[in-house]
Amino acid sequence: MSKSVNVGLIGLGGRANVFLKYYLLKMDYVNITAVFDRNQPKVEAAQKAVFDARGTTPFGTTNVDELLARDDVDLVMICTFWDSHVDYAVRSMKAGKFTAMEIGGASNIEECWRLVDTQEETGTPFMFLENTCYGEYELMAMNMAKAGVLGDIVHCEGSYAHDLRGPIAGGLRFSNYLNHNCDNYPTHDLGPIAKLLNINRGNRMVSLSSFASPAKGLNTYIRANSPDNTELCNTKFSQGDVITTVITCENGETILLRLDTTLPRFYSRQFTVRGTKGMYMEDGNCVFLDGVHNDVTFDPRSLWDNAKEYKAQYGGAVWSDPEKLYGQKEVGVDFITLTAMFDSYFNNTIPPIDVYDAAAWKCVAPLSEISIKEGNRSVEFPDFTRGKYLDRNDHNTGLFSLE
Repeated sequence: MSKSVNVGLIGLGGRANVFLKYYLLKMDYVNITAVFDRNQPKVEAAQKAVFDARGTTPFGTTNVDELLARDDVDLVMICTFWDSHVDYAVRSMKAGKFTAMEIGGASNIEECWRLVDTQEETGTPFMFLENTCYGEYELMAMNMAKAGVLGDIVHCEGSYAHDLRGPIAGGLRFSNYLNHNCDNYPTHDLGPIAKLLNINRGNRMVSLSSFASPAKGLNTYIRANSPDNTELCNTKFSQGDVITTVITCENGETILLRLDTTLPRFYSRQFTVRGTKGMYMEDGNCVFLDGVHNDVTFDPRSLWDNAKEYKAQYGGAVWSDPEKLYGQKEVGVDFITLTAMFDSYFNNTIPPIDVYDAAAWKCVAPLSEISIKEGNRSVEFPDFTRGKYLDRNDHNTGLFSLE
C-alpha cells in the first residue's frame, strides 16, 4: 500500500497494547505519531514499543488536547475506559480527526445523542470498533441470510456470556456492577445481529424489555476466594447475574440478548439466527436447513461443526481467501476490523460501523436499566438517524458482502 496514515492513540491500557503489538506496528502503512494516557509510565512504555519496532519515538503526553492539536495525527483510536469513550470521541471529532472508538455500553441516552450530534455537525468520519461483526461465522450467517438460504429471518439471539468474576472482583468495571443493573456490554452480541437485520439501513429497533436475575454470583465467588476481605465480602452489588433483553424491530423481527458474566460458565456469544428455511447456532457451530437435515431433528450432535461445510461458499473473501485479499494466510477479527477502518479512511467512504450503529447499540445499556428499574416495562428506542434509516443502503460497504 503506497498510502500511509498517522495514528494517535488515546488510552494505553490492555486493548491499545494489543492493537500496537499484534497489528498496528505490523502494518507498514500505519505510523504511530502520538500517544496519550493519564499515566506517564504507560505513555513511556508505548513510546518504547514503537521505537523498538520502528526506530521512531511518537509524541507522548498526559494532556489529550496536545495530541488532538497535532497536525501529524490523521486518525485517532480511543481505547480508554467506557465512561470516557464518548467525551474523547467528541473532542476528537471536533478536532477534525477521523475517530475510531472502542466498544462498551453507554452511561445514558444523552451521551449517545451527543455522539451523533457531534458527528453530524462536524462531518468527521467515525467508526465503532466492534470486531464481532467480522467473526467468520457471523459473516457466514449474514451472507447465508442475505442469499435467502435461511429464508425470511424472524428471530436472532446473542449473548455476552463470559465468566468475569475474578476480574470484576479485582476492579474491572467494578463501579458498573456496584451501581447499575443493566445489560452493560450489549454491542459484542448485538453488533452482528444488527448488521444481519439491516438495523439503521431500512430497519430499526423500536422497543425493548429487560429482566434481571438476583445478584448472587459475585458475592459467592468473593466469599470463596477472598474470605478475609470482609468489606468486599459484604459488598452489595446491583448488577443481576443474568440480564435478559427482548428487542422488537420495525420490520417485525425479535432479538434476544443476554448478559451473563458473574456465574461459572464457558465463554459463548450464543449467536443464533432463525429463518423460515433454516438456522445457524454458534453453540455447536451448526447449520440446520429444512429439507436437508430434518432426519436429525432430535439429535443435533451429528450436525456439530457442520457450519464449516458452508463457510467456503458464504464466508466471503474476508475469511475464505485472506491471502488474496490481504496477502496473509491467517487473519483475525481485530485485523479485519482495523483493515476495514483504514480502507474507509483511504477511500473516504462511510465507515462500515458508523456513529448511528454505535449510538443504537450502546443505548441498550441505559434503556435496559430503565426497563428493569420500572418493572420490566417496554422502553422505546430513539431513532438516532432521525428518519434517514429508511433510505440508507450502505450496509454492504467495508467488507460486509460476499465479494
